[in-house]
Amino acid sequence: MAQRLTYRRRHSYKTSSNLVRVVKTPGGVLRYIYQKKAGTVPKCGDCSQTLIGLPALRPKEWAGVSKTKKSVNRAYGGSRCGTCVRDRILRAFLLEEQKIVKRMVKAAPKA
Repeated sequence: MAQRLTYRRRHSYKTSSNLVRVVKTPGGVLRYIYQKKAGTVPKCGDCSQTLIGLPALRPKEWAGVSKTKKSVNRAYGGSRCGTCVRDRILRAFLLEEQKIVKRMVKAAPKA
């Protein structure tokens, strides 16, 4: 018959914060080992896609990670995906072009 196991902490329900794994100790006894909750990958602020190149961490773990691992070498590195950055650059360029065309039309002599 299998050995019965009990939780090692007071929390007794099977919730996401109370995940456990069975491990056999060197003494041959089965024990519960508590698992940490899995982190989520940061998402793009515009399109909500996961950001590539950033680790999936719990909020408190971000404080212990170096600055280079929190962002990507690009404008809007750790907050926007590459596609959204490209769209922003293109939109800004087209708006400037539109302003130039408006100025040229206004300055042109009326015939």
